[in-house]
Amino acid sequence: MDFMTDFTPYAGLAVLLYAMRQTKRVPNRYIPIIAVVLGVVFSYWQQGISPSATVEGLKYALLGIGTVAGVKYFLEKKEDGKKD
Repeated sequence: MDFMTDFTPYAGLAVLLYAMRQTKRVPNRYIPIIAVVLGVVFSYWQQGISPSATVEGLKYALLGIGTVAGVKYFLEKKEDGKKD
């Protein structure tokens, strides 16, 4: 059960960031900033305001940004492979 408690906020943030990236309404350069804000705010809501909650929120943000970048590069590589 602890795995699901830790994994759910990260997965939710990654899906939200990927959706923002796909809509193209938010410039890509602001997505990391939004990720940090959302991650920290969610962590504060979940754990209360503390230094450990800030670190946890930053961890959520970094994992979400990394997942979005990984999916992006995987899909771009797959598309490039089809063209050749």
